[in-house]
Amino acid sequence: MELLERDGALAELDRLLADTAGGGRVALVAGEAGAGKSSLAAAFAARVGRRARILSGACDPLLTPRALGPVHDIARQTGGVLRERVAGGERGAVFDALLDELDGPLPGRRAVVVLEDLHWADEATLDLVAFLGRRLAVCRALLLLTYRDDELGPGHQLRAVLAGLPRGPVRRIALPPLSAGAVAELARRAGRPPAAVHSVTGGNPLLVTEVLAGAETGVPATVRDLVLSRLAALSPAARAAAGLVAVVPSHAESALLEGHAEGVEEGLAGGVLTGSADAVGFRHELLRRAVEESLSPVRRAALHAEVLDRLAGRPGVDPARLVHHAHHAGDAASVLRWAPVAARRAAEVGAHRQAAAHYETALRHAAGVTGPARAGLLEAYATVAHLAGLNGEGLGARQEALALREAAGDTVRIGENLRWVSRLAWWSGRTAQAREAGTRAVEVLEAAGPGPQLAMAYSNMAQLDMLADADTALGWGERAVALARELGDLDTEAHARVTIGSFRLQRGDPAGGEELDRVHRTAAAAGLTDHAARALVNRACQAVEWHQPGLAEDVLERALAYTDARDLGGYVRHLLGYRAVLRLARGDWPGAAEDAGQAIAGPDQPGPFRCPAQVTLGRLRSRRGLPGAEEVLGEAAAAAYEADELQFVGPVAAALAEHHWIAGDPGRSAAEAQRGYRMAVASGHPWLAGELAFRLWRSGAAASSDGIAAPYRLLLEGDVRGAAEQWAWLGYDYARAEALACGDDEDAAEAVRIMDGLGAVAAARRVRAELRDRGAKVPRGPRAATAADPTGLTARQREVLELLAEGLSNAQIAAALSLSAKTVDHHVSAVLGKLGVTSRGQAAAAARRAAGPR
Repeated sequence: MELLERDGALAELDRLLADTAGGGRVALVAGEAGAGKSSLAAAFAARVGRRARILSGACDPLLTPRALGPVHDIARQTGGVLRERVAGGERGAVFDALLDELDGPLPGRRAVVVLEDLHWADEATLDLVAFLGRRLAVCRALLLLTYRDDELGPGHQLRAVLAGLPRGPVRRIALPPLSAGAVAELARRAGRPPAAVHSVTGGNPLLVTEVLAGAETGVPATVRDLVLSRLAALSPAARAAAGLVAVVPSHAESALLEGHAEGVEEGLAGGVLTGSADAVGFRHELLRRAVEESLSPVRRAALHAEVLDRLAGRPGVDPARLVHHAHHAGDAASVLRWAPVAARRAAEVGAHRQAAAHYETALRHAAGVTGPARAGLLEAYATVAHLAGLNGEGLGARQEALALREAAGDTVRIGENLRWVSRLAWWSGRTAQAREAGTRAVEVLEAAGPGPQLAMAYSNMAQLDMLADADTALGWGERAVALARELGDLDTEAHARVTIGSFRLQRGDPAGGEELDRVHRTAAAAGLTDHAARALVNRACQAVEWHQPGLAEDVLERALAYTDARDLGGYVRHLLGYRAVLRLARGDWPGAAEDAGQAIAGPDQPGPFRCPAQVTLGRLRSRRGLPGAEEVLGEAAAAAYEADELQFVGPVAAALAEHHWIAGDPGRSAAEAQRGYRMAVASGHPWLAGELAFRLWRSGAAASSDGIAAPYRLLLEGDVRGAAEQWAWLGYDYARAEALACGDDEDAAEAVRIMDGLGAVAAARRVRAELRDRGAKVPRGPRAATAADPTGLTARQREVLELLAEGLSNAQIAAALSLSAKTVDHHVSAVLGKLGVTSRGQAAAAARRAAGPR
């Protein structure tokens, strides 16, 4: 059927392909199921086939997505190195091979990479999209990405990936329903009443096509009715073939359809099925699902069992497909056979969340599996769950495995699980439980004699003591390194060396940083991903805490690139929180809000690891006088104070102290500062001790200037301008303003102007109140129109927000307000920052709340 009302979308794709001469471009084609995304991609491929090289792959609605499924599709088209690398399974090599394919197309032919149905994508595929997006400047290809925007919930990972793509080369192409006029024209050609067709289908192209392709003059009420009415007109053989095809997501290969040739031919002739060179399927997933759901549970399970039997005998079949059919067939033995294989395959390419999902499927089918065999499944699941950032789930699995190993009397496995319980309890914010389990692990494993498990138990104790800033950390670490080297255990040696380097660095020894860099290189080369990541993460976080902004920016970017490319979700969220802290300090408040939002988004996990992000959002809201500051800081405090470690307690206590001071409650401010002050002094942390001392002093309480960082020491000793100059040298405008606010009337007036410029209206209001109490001249605040807005938005920014709430793009806002697109970009960033939100959707929701009921 003719592709109506898509000329504009095709023309935009043509323009983007032409623009690839100057670098890569991305087309995001979004729409509901049946909107015609695949039809548009196919029409474009046919249109440019002679002047472009089309490489296409799709994601499937399997129980657990295939790891890098679309790349497997593309590799079958390209062959060569890419196919070899995909078979090898090393993700970095696969990504590099695909990039080589895109960098070297045939002369005069640009590459067009079509990735369909990304709402079903696995994490490794999403990482590939991010990988290619970061290389668009050197990759002269067009990425055409399709997805159902109505199936992306707030926490869907695709949202974060798309938000991270560079703005300039990206174009969003929405596919709205067909107009009543277009449907009427199609109906007229088919000799059908147009009004009924449009009212029932809503202009959905797929439904319109299917309704008009039918022989009936009426219009079925649902897709299911439409498909089943067609099936009813076919022979039993054709219905049986359609049922078999319906239980195979995407398309059924010809090998699966042996014995059904006659029925398949009839289904194709009747328009129920559609065929390609080597496979048969339905025109759309909605149609396939309608047929599948019409099957009885018994028939559906039997068909899945038939497909499983045929697939299992073929070489090279993705084990994720076997797990899917085994699960739906109720074949527990096959699930337990193939799910661990699929999990290992997913983990090899860094799709840890998919690996965890496969183990979860195995455990659901493991009712009859007991003892050591079940413990082994639980342990494997817990390991990949930790790498995916699912530490609460991993802890529960390790505890169950520990009980099973204790029942079996397996001493070494008992000790190993105790060590893992210790590690995952720490990640979950349960420091006391972590220390108890870690101590027991050492006792159990020392009784069993030297071995790699004992070496790692020593290293675990070193890490716990390092985090508690205890002097014993170094001794535990050196014992771990000595035993690991004796055993040739590079894994444990790398873990312990990261801990030793981190401990020395936090004690102010720069050699610790050099050691972390060395360990990262060694561990990365050996494939010890977790240790290589931890070395960079610790280096980056310490640079943020010790206010080394240049070093922090560099190491944060390296650490984020490394952990993101390897699907280390827990580390990525932790690092984004720290980058939010740095951006807040350096005055990039919109960037800080965006990072903090991404760090908090996603699956909710126990523990204090969202604290840096929560502190950032709380401080933004507090300084701007926005609601919710105390609530988000209170959530951070509950987790931080339970963990009872300075890295969490110190920043949360400082943020709450600042919030209460801004709110005019010096007593509560001093009480909060005191909670972290003694710990920071005892640990010898000059920056955290300095800020907490400043918060105490600012609230009228006693604090010492001994051993604290220079800007705070100068301030407490009365050198306001000296402190302000130190902050100015670091590029920390808000901290500079806080220092100046403690000076004479002229200094305080300058502080107010800085705070006004940052949008810190509540903090500026507090300093103005102090100036009035002194009887000093109070600087004029923002213009009346801006001050009247509690968020501090200017009149122009309010106009931008209103249009943004109506769903207009930046280009449409620019046209409406006669502004340049770049100016609108700046206004939108400012609006997001002042509202303390991270997305246009959140800003629009805030605007609607502010407008109230209509």
